[in-house]
Amino acid sequence: MKKIIIRKTEELEQWRQYLKSDINFIPTMGNLHNGHRKLISTAKSDNSNFNLVSIFINPLQFDNKSDLENYPKTIDNDIKLSFSNGADAIFIPSTEDIYPPNNKNITFLKASVELSSALCGLNRIGHFDGVCTVVYRLLNLIKPKNLYLGEKDWQQLLILKNLILTKELDIAIKSIPTQRDFDGIPLSSRNVHLSKNERKLIKFFSNELLIAKTNFKQEKKINLKGIIKKLSAKKVLIEYLEHLHPYTLENSRVEDNISILAGAIRCGETRLIDHVFLMKRSPIIAIDGPAGSGKSTVTKLIAKKLKLLYLDTGAMYRALSWLLIKENIDYKKEKKLNNILKDISIVFKSNTNSHQDVFINNYCVTEEIRSQEISSIVSKISSIKEVRKFLVEEQRKIGELGGIVAEGRDIGTTVFPDAELKIFLTASIDERAKRRKSDKKSKDSQDLDLNKLKELIKKRDFEDSNREISPLIKANDAIEIITDGYSINQVVDKIIDLYDDKIPKEIQI
Repeated sequence: MKKIIIRKTEELEQWRQYLKSDINFIPTMGNLHNGHRKLISTAKSDNSNFNLVSIFINPLQFDNKSDLENYPKTIDNDIKLSFSNGADAIFIPSTEDIYPPNNKNITFLKASVELSSALCGLNRIGHFDGVCTVVYRLLNLIKPKNLYLGEKDWQQLLILKNLILTKELDIAIKSIPTQRDFDGIPLSSRNVHLSKNERKLIKFFSNELLIAKTNFKQEKKINLKGIIKKLSAKKVLIEYLEHLHPYTLENSRVEDNISILAGAIRCGETRLIDHVFLMKRSPIIAIDGPAGSGKSTVTKLIAKKLKLLYLDTGAMYRALSWLLIKENIDYKKEKKLNNILKDISIVFKSNTNSHQDVFINNYCVTEEIRSQEISSIVSKISSIKEVRKFLVEEQRKIGELGGIVAEGRDIGTTVFPDAELKIFLTASIDERAKRRKSDKKSKDSQDLDLNKLKELIKKRDFEDSNREISPLIKANDAIEIITDGYSINQVVDKIIDLYDDKIPKEIQI
C-alpha cells in the first residue's frame, strides 16, 4: 500500500473507511529521535497492522507560551524517519483541526487526580489534562487497535492507561522501555536545547539513578537523602526525586517488590525527567487451576516466550507420590514419612527436546508420573501436612530470586502469595475431560470412557477443593480465565498481555 500523509480530519475519516486493517497508533509531538524510531519499528515488527504516526504539537500540554513557541520543529526529518522505520501513514493536523473553534463536540478531559497529583503533576498544573484531551481526541478520530507509548514518560503512560480503562475503549497499550543515548541520558525531543555543560548534569543525574538501581539489587533499600546530597553537591537543580509504588505513585512500602525511583531536574531553561525501576527479585507469575485446565501446556509456553523458569509444582507432588508407591512406603505414618522427606531430592532438568524432565533422587520420572495410578492418589498425598510443608519450602527456595512462572493448585494463595501476576485457569468438566482423553502423554486416560474421565475429574476437583491444607481456591487478586473455546496460543497471548500490563518492559529485559 502506498505511504500517505494526511493533514485534515476529513481526509483521515475518509481514509479509514476504505482501510481493511487494524491500526497501530504512535502519537508524537515531532522532533523525532531514536526513541520514536524504536516505537515505530516495534509496532511494525509486532503484527501486520497498519502503522499510523501522528505529529501534533499539543498547546494544552505547555506551561507557558514561550515554551510552546520554542518547541523544536523538524517536520521533514520526522516524515523521513517515520516512513523509513515502518510507518504506513502520517497524520499531521493543525491546531484548528484538533480543536476546531466553537466546536462543542470537543471533550476537554481531566486526568486521574490520584495519578496526576504526584511527580510532574505537582508543578505542571493542567499538563496531564491536556495530554488526556488530545489523546482521547486522536483515539476517537483514528480508532486504533493498539496504542504505542514509551515508558520514559511513565506517569503519562499510567494516566493514559487509566483513561482507556475509564472510557472503556477497546484499545491495547503497548510500551517500550526508556531508550537512552550514547552517554546514558534518556532520549528526549528537548535534548537539543542542552548545552555541553547541561548535558553533563543530566548525565550525572541519570547515572546516579542507575547506580541506585544497582545498589538496590544488593541492599534492597534506597538512600534517597544520600542521592539528593550528591546531586546537590554537583549543582544539579532538583525539582523532585521520589521513591514510589510504580502503579499508584504513592510512597513505596517495605513490602513492595517493584518500586520506581523518579526525578526531574532543570538544566537552564530545559526541564528533563528520568526514572529507574527498583526490584528486590525478578517477577513471578502464579498460575492455579483444576486438573485438565491446560495449566502445564500454557505455563511451559509462557516460560519459553518470556524466558522465565518453568516451575511445575504438580510434577513435584506426582514425583513424590510415585516414590512412595514404588518404595511401598506407608505415608500415613508421620514419623517415617518425615524421615524419608529429609533425604528426598527433586530437580528439573531441560532435555535435548527443550522440554523439562523431572528427577526424584536422581531417577527420571517424567513419563511415569502421568499415569492414572498417580493421578488417582496424588491429591491424597498432597493433602498430607508434612508433604505440603516440605514441598512448599522447596518451591519457595526455587522462587527466591523470582524470574519464574509456576503452576499448581495453591501457587497464588500459599506458595507465592506476593506474585506479581496471579492467574486462575479453568474450563468446564466436559472440556477438561476431552483434553485429558486426547492427551497422548496420559496413556491411561486414552483408554478410559469419556464419562468415566468426567467422574474422575469431578472427584479430583472435590478432593483438591475440600482438603484441609491449602485447598484449590482462587486467590482474591487472581484473574480468572475460562479457556473453553480458546486455543492454547490465545490463552498464552492473553496471559502475556496481562504480564506486560503488570510488569514494565524495562524490568523484562
